[in-house]
Amino acid sequence: MIDLAQCYNTSVSMKNSPRKHNSRSPQAERARDLLATHGMMRTGELAAEGIAATIISRMLSEGTVQRLSRGLYQLADAEIDSNHDLAEAAKRVPKGVVCLTSALAYHGLTDQMPRKVWMAIGLKDWPPAEHGPRLRIVRMSDKLLRSDSETHMIENVSVPMFTITRTLVDCFRHRKSVGLNVAVEALREALRLRRTTPAAIAECARSRGAWSLMAPYLEVLTIDG
Repeated sequence: MIDLAQCYNTSVSMKNSPRKHNSRSPQAERARDLLATHGMMRTGELAAEGIAATIISRMLSEGTVQRLSRGLYQLADAEIDSNHDLAEAAKRVPKGVVCLTSALAYHGLTDQMPRKVWMAIGLKDWPPAEHGPRLRIVRMSDKLLRSDSETHMIENVSVPMFTITRTLVDCFRHRKSVGLNVAVEALREALRLRRTTPAAIAECARSRGAWSLMAPYLEVLTIDG
């Protein structure tokens, strides 16, 4: 015989119990796969892949995803690289290029640990709001910004960065911000490790208007070497 009272209590209990969202929904699985592949993604990038904002919100509440800064997400269990801030900065400034002390540190040419990520942007580009890692912005013409750069993969994120030779030249050009001692020591280390050549440095310095600044130091360090 069916116990009507028991059926009623069970029905009420199910009705009043918190609804559990399916964290394995197709969109959630898709979002997880995308973040695993790309490392970090912005809200617009996820939306372009068909991931609804409600899915990201649900994954945040479940602890599957973490918000790095406004509109930027990463899997909560993602492996964090020692250069994580550079990857995050590259996502926050899509048109920017890592430069100066931040580039020196990545290339292993300075013991300085920048407290902010140095990013070069165009003369008319808008810098991002202060969310996530703090940035130091350097403005350059589009011609300077788009030359002498290379791409490094950090946490599956493509990070544009100036080459070693270009970074050395820029450090002398921006010596008041970087510190002349930092620029000279980086130049010395690059030559010692043969990460570039005096000829390449001279060519880049001439084209960037820094030859008169670098020539005396390059001459001394080349003789000493």
